[in-house]
Amino acid sequence: MTAPTATPRLSLLVRNAEIVNEGERFRGYLTVDADGMIGETGRGEPQDDLLRAAAETIDAEGQLLLPGVIDTHVHFRDPGLTAKGDIATESRAALAGGVTSFIDMPNTRPATVSIDAWEAKMERAAEVSAINYAFYIGATADNLDTLAKADYSRVAAVKLFLGSSTGNMLLDEPEALKKLFRNVPALIAVHAESEPLIAAGRAEAIARFGEGRVPLPMHSVIRSRKACVEASRRAAAIARETGARLHLLHISTADELSLLTPGPVAGKSITAETCPNYLLLTALDYPRMGSRCKCNPAVKLPADRDALRRAVAADLIDTIATDHAPHLPADKEGDALTAASGMPMIQFSLPAMLDLAAEGWWSIEKVVEKMAHNPAELYRIDRRGFLRPGYHADFTLVARRPQTVTAESILSRCGWSPLEGRTLGHTPTAVYIGGRLAYPTPTHTPQPLRFNP
Repeated sequence: MTAPTATPRLSLLVRNAEIVNEGERFRGYLTVDADGMIGETGRGEPQDDLLRAAAETIDAEGQLLLPGVIDTHVHFRDPGLTAKGDIATESRAALAGGVTSFIDMPNTRPATVSIDAWEAKMERAAEVSAINYAFYIGATADNLDTLAKADYSRVAAVKLFLGSSTGNMLLDEPEALKKLFRNVPALIAVHAESEPLIAAGRAEAIARFGEGRVPLPMHSVIRSRKACVEASRRAAAIARETGARLHLLHISTADELSLLTPGPVAGKSITAETCPNYLLLTALDYPRMGSRCKCNPAVKLPADRDALRRAVAADLIDTIATDHAPHLPADKEGDALTAASGMPMIQFSLPAMLDLAAEGWWSIEKVVEKMAHNPAELYRIDRRGFLRPGYHADFTLVARRPQTVTAESILSRCGWSPLEGRTLGHTPTAVYIGGRLAYPTPTHTPQPLRFNP
């Protein structure tokens, strides 16, 4: 007679949750093992043996249980711009919004264009980050050898600027671009705006209005629709010629959607991201919001916003990331050319996207796909982004409970949000990383993301 197998000891069991994962939504439970990995998910109530095996049981009381958001496009300003925010402050704002992992951009001071600079950011994140972390390395005209030799099991991807940016990361010479696309064995994430068209628009605006007097709405004219479309088409053409993996960042126009194909992210060589900025705001918001809605690329027209929403639902757009870019209020003063571009969005991005689901633009399952599943698949992140057995237990509980965005509720160092004054219908109530509570009372240890290049 064979003795019954003992039930493995569990560190955590979450029951009575509305679980959303891989296109399904059901009332059920999730278990976490002693190593912080997901044991199983199941429908209905857990069996008595699971209840007995769990060191801690949580009744979710019908809240949404979602995989932790993976925000693959943030500017945490560390190093060199830390008056605006840093890894410590911005990762805590992210955590309060249900974000469990981030990938930070290279346009800091100094720019992250060498392995030494990348290592320094990794060391800083290990000391202060509240959530899991990874970093891009930026492309320049003279660091191709560095990019070709980087360890892409640790470096998230390469960031390429086709429009002006901090430092020397503008790269738009045709042969250099082709060489980059042919030789980098990693995802190339591109900020696609035509620098010559932007420069021409800038000069025309100054000639028309005068230095320092260009109205804020002109930002959407200077950084025009044509500048976005031309650069995106160019990047896509080079990717097709060279066979590179291209990810078009922060798509802002309806016109760029013609470059994209619908379907699962795993089957695409050219993928695209958009951001809450372009799904919530338009150029008609300048009179009400002033420079608080100024970002690069610029917000466009309501027709673009609605086309992007439909593109998310139709799987033309693959990921939603925030382009979180905090600036101090003083930085946002000025005209269309002098007020800083960028906005802090990470703390409220998931609730805002869930609200758009409630309005009928897409499903909650689609939010999870664009903010957790697809980022994990596209960047080939090791065992995160899904509620699967053997995956890291990174997840968030979200209540259908309103929250009003106020200055007091904002955790980013800059202290403001473009959504200030808006009441959102969803509120993250608890976030777990590696099966341990990370928000509101942290007991976890964040980890560097690993990739499967």
